[in-house]
Amino acid sequence: MLFSEALEIRPGLTAVMGSGGKTSLVCRLADELSAARVIIATSTHMRQVPALQTRVGTVAPGTPAIVGTPCGDGKFGPPEQSWAELCTLADYVLVEADGSRGLPLKAHLSHEPVLPQEAGQVIAVLGLTGLGRPIAEAAHRPERYAGLAGCAPEDIATPERATRVLETEALHTRVLLNQADAADGTALLDRLHCPAVLASLRKGEIISCSF
Repeated sequence: MLFSEALEIRPGLTAVMGSGGKTSLVCRLADELSAARVIIATSTHMRQVPALQTRVGTVAPGTPAIVGTPCGDGKFGPPEQSWAELCTLADYVLVEADGSRGLPLKAHLSHEPVLPQEAGQVIAVLGLTGLGRPIAEAAHRPERYAGLAGCAPEDIATPERATRVLETEALHTRVLLNQADAADGTALLDRLHCPAVLASLRKGEIISCSF
């Protein structure tokens, strides 16, 4: 099964948030959907890619258009065009909606993630390698994460605590539990009350789905 099938990616704008594989998921989806017209962008900041365009007029099937505004430090920011305009230019617009500083877990402040109002679906990515480690070590914004989980930053990130954070924030419509090749995500998958996919983006494998 393809990731785009497991996550039921529909035409329109899909936002990807969280930690532990957002950029990898966006690129994987763009590749799988490349028979259609695809735009990749960010609503915050994303690492620079050689194919970056500052503006886009037409998008052809076969090669996703990566659109954004260069902002230095090897990163780019939101596109010059509106999300509504980009949605008229492509069948699929894939938007990375927050940052996590490369950590597998994340909690969000009030201004995060930056979700376009055009988003028909919001996928939260969680890196399973964060489980079993102290929250202070594995999570971006560890104090916020611990507060939502009902524990201290020095406590261990468990499936129960990760579930509590995801469901308290309630920012997503689906969850991708990534890094299943390095950590067991079954206990977390079983606890979630929303559609979720257990997978390894690195290996390109989908292990299980719950929906």
